[in-house]
This record gives sequence, structure tokens and C-alpha cells, in this order.
Amino acid sequence: MSLPPGFLDELRSRVSLSAVVGRKVTWDMRKSNMAKGDWWAPCPFHQEKSASFHVDDRKGFYYCFGCHAKGDALTFVKESENLSFIEAVAVLAAEAGLPMPERDPRATERADRRGELVQAMEEVVRFYRLQLKTAAAGAARDYLARRRGLSEAALDRWEIGWAPDSRHALRDTLAGKGVSADLMVATGMIARGDDGSLYDRFRGRIIFPIRDGRGRAISLGGRSMDPNARAKYLNGPETELFDKGRNLFNHGPAREAVGKGAALIVAEGYMDVIALSEAGFGGAVAPLGTAVTEDQLRLMWRIADEPLIALDGDAAGTRAALRVVDLALPVLEAGKGLRFVLLPQGQDPDDLIRSAGPAAMQKVLDGAEPMVRLLWQRETEGRVFDSPERRAALDKTLRAALKRIADPSIRAHYGEEIGELRRALFFPRRAAPAPGVPRGRWVPRGTQPPAQPLAATRTSLLAASIAPEDGLREAVALAALLRFPELLPRFETALERLELSTADHVRLRNLLLTHAQDDDCRARVAADSPAALDRLMDNPHVRISPALQPRADAEFAAACVEEVLAHLQADRAHRAELTEAEEDVAGLADEGLTWRVSKAAEARSRASRGPKEQKGETVIAPNGVELNREELDRARKLLDSINFSKGGRHPT
Repeated sequence: MSLPPGFLDELRSRVSLSAVVGRKVTWDMRKSNMAKGDWWAPCPFHQEKSASFHVDDRKGFYYCFGCHAKGDALTFVKESENLSFIEAVAVLAAEAGLPMPERDPRATERADRRGELVQAMEEVVRFYRLQLKTAAAGAARDYLARRRGLSEAALDRWEIGWAPDSRHALRDTLAGKGVSADLMVATGMIARGDDGSLYDRFRGRIIFPIRDGRGRAISLGGRSMDPNARAKYLNGPETELFDKGRNLFNHGPAREAVGKGAALIVAEGYMDVIALSEAGFGGAVAPLGTAVTEDQLRLMWRIADEPLIALDGDAAGTRAALRVVDLALPVLEAGKGLRFVLLPQGQDPDDLIRSAGPAAMQKVLDGAEPMVRLLWQRETEGRVFDSPERRAALDKTLRAALKRIADPSIRAHYGEEIGELRRALFFPRRAAPAPGVPRGRWVPRGTQPPAQPLAATRTSLLAASIAPEDGLREAVALAALLRFPELLPRFETALERLELSTADHVRLRNLLLTHAQDDDCRARVAADSPAALDRLMDNPHVRISPALQPRADAEFAAACVEEVLAHLQADRAHRAELTEAEEDVAGLADEGLTWRVSKAAEARSRASRGPKEQKGETVIAPNGVELNREELDRARKLLDSINFSKGGRHPT
């Protein structure tokens, strides 16, 4: 709402900053000078023992010399209680006795009506709290103390009450306090029968008050003590005060706790939130009897950037978590995500805390998984992908999920993560990148990243055989596929398996695979990673490649890509054989080494031989394999070094 000119100035003039701040801090009277309006205290926004937080009451500003927090009374209320601007204005206005401006007479009428409903709801909460202390509530008190471990102080903190098993106990109490029948029904706590009679909605239930972000009672939740009740938990109906899809249980206290550094934990029910909060996890909230809604999700993101979804460790909890995934995918934003807490099977947060203590709960929270892992788990858990058709079905499902992400940057990063998980699943000999290994370069499962090469290694025959043109070939293939994205389905598998030499190439490959089915694939890649694309196209070898010339068509480009990929595959297979041969110097027989090296050279020669190559450039090895002369010379040198180390000669 808009505020009239001068309202904020009037508000600031009526409140004392030291009085507002004094509710949250303990003043250091040795440094403070009350007469001059000069106040010092430990900062409420970060943990410290010294008094570095300064309040200048005359100017109406505060400043922390430690964390550099600064502002006025409105800023302090916003930051310390995690409120919106208008909510902070309303808090200070109420404290200063300054009425908030109304938009129009109708708004005033609505505000008066809501005020009456809030007052009636407070009477309801008070009545049920008193009922919990009566003899009729003995079983409920015993359940709360023995089964849930709640002390008297905890019952008071959460204002837990008891609804007696009577149809008219609350109705008669409210009538005795002058609450009209229409107002009783409007609260949702009193129902009207078909015959017009009024009766209590909650009977024989433990009562949990539901308050909004400003602490006003807006509805109730009730747990039945009757095991045969049709509904174990029952919430009040939607009213002028209460919209269950737009509120959270424990919203206000959790928001304040998160503002002080606590994590926002989304649990399933009232008792989970109470158990978490009593165990020290003050940022706990719960939806109100429904699955998480988009409004509740956005409300969570206003409290914290990355809420922890901690639903029950059973099938129903898993289904609820997956519904949250589907809900969140289209509305994800940069910096706004979700992490999922995987609780032990059959346990909820209350069970875990009572059985193993807060430390066990903290350990589970520390292991929270990002949302992309839950999405992957849903599509792969319990399934076997032993055929091309099954793998293609998985790819189709994952692409459909990724397309639901509106933000192109997030969609690209999801595509990269899904691609890594997919390669680890389909090619089990390749593990996820080890720490220190660039993404796209894989190491065998269970091994450590390679150490830095020694000086002697850099000058060895094996190191000299590594082709420096790999990066150029990769760049040419990627550029051709960017120009003709209709070729992507044809080369998709080869592109996925290709180990790339630079981070730019890995990113562009992953973006191509992510957007392979999109009509505007090139534009989407350009939007998601413009810098990497510019560096690729600025490469002079790419600009002169035949596939990118104006007269080239898709079929010609396909032939170019096929040739480049064949070269890369053959070269890398050859180098891998040489590497293994060098490692096996001390163990294998000469004949075995000759065969392995010659077969690798044969494959490389086949891939690299062009139409103009002359027959004189190749030789016939003793085993009948036609070899490129350069490769045979390299193999002979390697074998000479092997036999020299063993004191013999190889048969040539």
C-alpha cells in the first residue's frame, strides 16, 4: 500500500531508536552516554562479545563497526524480525500509537471486520488453553507429556489446548462474551447445521493455534485422541482470516529465527515443527493440511533462499517431496532453490529427535541433497536400463522435466548435472569427476586424480605422442553441430561419450545435448553461454573449417563431423594403448606388446588415411597388418626401449 507524504517522518519522530533496539540488545553502560543519546552494545546481527554496535539516538541511525549493519528504526525492525517494509511500518506505528492510513472507507470496514475476527479467535485460543488444565483433559496431557515429551513450559509456548467432547462448550462461552452468531461462524470454529443450529467444530481434540506472520490467531488445527476418528488431524476451514494454501504453521517465529542465522526447515505437521523448535531448530515450518502450494513455496523463499524440505521417511513422504519438485521446477530462479532431507525409513523429525537426539537430526540436515538429485532418483530408482529403448525412454522423460524450467541458465546447469549422472549410470567404468579433475575429464572409479607430471615424463616418448590438435578438432565438430543442430540426434551418443579437453567445450557440449530437441537450439546455447560460444567461433581454425563455409550443407557437415570424431576416437585409443604398454614394460612378453601396439596403430592409420595417401607411405608388419610408417617407427622405438631394459631384442 502507498503511504501519505510525511507519514514515515511522523512515525520516526514518535519512536525512539534506542527503545526499539533496546528490546534486542543489552547496553554496555560503560561506553554508553545516555545524556547525549549515545548507546553501545554487542551487535544483534552477528556473534560477538565486544560492544561494536553504535546507536545515535539524536540522528536516529545505528551502525555496527564489526559487520557494517546500518539503518534506522524501520530498517532495524525489518532486519531483526525478518519483516517486510509494510509489516515493519505497522509494528512501529502500533508502538507509536499512530494509526495506519486506510485506502478508503470500504478498506476501513474490512479492517474493522478482521479486527473483530482476530479478537474472537483469541478468545477461542484462550478457552481451549484453559480446557487443557481440566480433569477431562487428563488423557491429552498424559499423551503430550509421555508420548511427545512436552513440558508445561513447552505447552505454554505453543499455546496448546484441548477441545472438550461437547457440541456447545465453545459456542456457549463465546455467546457469553458477546460474540454474535455470525461472527462465531465467520471464525470457522463454530459450524452451522442444516437446521440452522450452531455447534463446535472441534471436539475431543488436542488444539494447535495457527498464527500468521504478524502473530495474529487465524485458525486452529486439532489432533483427535480417538483412534477411530475419520480424520486424525483436522484444520479449520478457509475464512476471511485463513487461507491454508497461503500460510505456514510457525511462520512468524521461524522467520525471526532464520533472520538470526537458523535454517528454514519445512516439516510435515504440527508436532514435527514443535519437536524441531524445542530441539533448537527454530526455523521450522509446516504446510497446513495440504501439499505445499506455489504460494507457500514463494513464502518460503521470502524467508530463506534455500529451504530444507524434511518430509517423513516413508512412501507418503517421498511422494510429497516429489510433488514439491514438480511444483518448484517451473518457478526456480537464480539463487532460489530447495534441498531435500532424506530421513531414515519410517521416521519423521519428531521420531528421530526423540530416539537419537538433536545431533542425529543435525547430521541428517547436513546431508541434504539438491533438488536435481531427487529428480534423477525419481526417474532411475528401481529401473534397469539394459537396452537402447529403455535408455531413450529415460532421456525423453528427463528432457521433458528440464523443459519445464523457465530460467535458461538454471535449465543449462540442470542439463549439465543430469548429463554427468547419466554418463555415470550408462558407462559404469567412468566415475564422476574426482576433486581437482576438470568436468568432462574422467578418472576410473575409485582412483585418485593424476599427480602433476615429472620433468622426465614431459620429455618422454609417450608425452610426445599426445596430439595437440585434439582441442581444434573438438572445436570444429562443436561449431558444425551448432550451425546444423538438426544433426544432433545422429551424433548424440558419440558426443556424450566424447572426453573434451576444455571447460568451454564441455559446457557447449552439454548445452547442445540439453537443447537438442528445441527449434531454436543455437539461440538457446548463445543465451546460456555467450562467452564460451564467442571464444569457440573466434578460433581461426574453426572459421576456416569446411563445414562452416557458406556453400556447405547439412550432409557435408555431417561427413566432416564424422571424420573429426573418428580421428579423435582413433588417436585417443592409440594413446591409451601406448600408455598401458609403457606401464606393462616390466611384465608382458614382447609378442603381446607388438600385437597391441600394431593393432592400435592399424586403427589410427585407417582413421587418418585420406584419399590422396600413397601406398608407399605404409608398410606391412610381420603379423600382416598394414601400418603407417611413422606409427611403426614409434612402436619400434618403444619396443627397443622395452627390450633394452630387459637385455634383449625384439624380432623385427
